[in-house]
Amino acid sequence: MATNVAHKFRTGLKPHAFVEGMTKNQEAYQKWSEAFTWTNEADREFFASLAHRDDLRCLILAAEWCGDVIRNLPVVLHALKDPEMPVEIFVMEDHLDLMDEFLTMGGRAIPVVIFADTGGHVLAKWGPRPKHVQEVMIAFKQQNPDRNAPDYEEKIKVARAEMLEQYGEGPGYQAAIVSELRELLSSI
Repeated sequence: MATNVAHKFRTGLKPHAFVEGMTKNQEAYQKWSEAFTWTNEADREFFASLAHRDDLRCLILAAEWCGDVIRNLPVVLHALKDPEMPVEIFVMEDHLDLMDEFLTMGGRAIPVVIFADTGGHVLAKWGPRPKHVQEVMIAFKQQNPDRNAPDYEEKIKVARAEMLEQYGEGPGYQAAIVSELRELLSSI
């Protein structure tokens, strides 16, 4: 990835400030955060081992109104807690310049988790949702490219319901996110 995000360093919110400032969905966010557990000791050890990597930074595009942020951000923050990786959160609407560098299938989808080195060079990105959930949206967009089609809104509601089914009732999806983040960080 050729993008450089150094100009954004130290301009985002600390995770606790983002969460404490929530006026929507804070209770749901806390529920998903409290539900987090390490289901694989090897994953926990891997993330703890990143503590020696002082060359990594994490920037996260998010917004408190987004259901995917409410579900997925707690997992990312728990995974990055032990290595004490510097993490900043950027409210999408306040950082559209950054958002527009990290579109998903041409659209603004959050959260976007960006890993960069200390020089701001982007090394990897994750998001907006676990792969098995994102597959539903990919299929929907491929089958419904015209956002102005008369049945578009009706069909996207069906796709969103299917994505919720893919997430499942409990926190089981969180292990998929941890695994995807581990795979991503293992390659940088």
